[in-house]
Amino acid sequence: MGHSDDKPEETAPIGGVHIKYLHHCPRQLWLYTRGYRPEHRSDLVAFGETVDETTFTRRRDVDLGEATIDWVTAGAVVHETKSSRTPSPAHAAQVRHYCLLLERRGIAVRGGTVHYPLIRRTTDVPWNADARSEALASENRARDVIAAAEPPERLTRSACRGCSYRDYCWGD
Repeated sequence: MGHSDDKPEETAPIGGVHIKYLHHCPRQLWLYTRGYRPEHRSDLVAFGETVDETTFTRRRDVDLGEATIDWVTAGAVVHETKSSRTPSPAHAAQVRHYCLLLERRGIAVRGGTVHYPLIRRTTDVPWNADARSEALASENRARDVIAAAEPPERLTRSACRGCSYRDYCWGD
């Protein structure tokens, strides 16, 4: 997919990838929404997809249109699988966003769990008034980043290690 200078629609739905990028790097979110997609060239992304495909074989993605949840278990618990060996605030933010999207569809969500199969760990993500506020704030911040005329500043170079956008931002 090529790069586009078109400004994205301000009313476009916010999906899980938008929230993940917001919390990882707002510049990444800004570039992504303008059509810059280097992920297909990333070995890390391919590795993550392989872990995702081979880890949980008895689950079905839940497609909400603007977001695809890895799976939801009885009692409305959102599950997300990550190939990372390190839990990240971005992962929990993504689960909270999915909880918000489900709640907007009338589902009584209980919370979520992030699965890290490479380290055999899980992280529970509560869903309560505070989590809802955080999810709404993330959604608003994402919309602000997307609507900005200029890209956000780059993170420190060391924070960009492993990012598929690194070449674009740093010209390596």
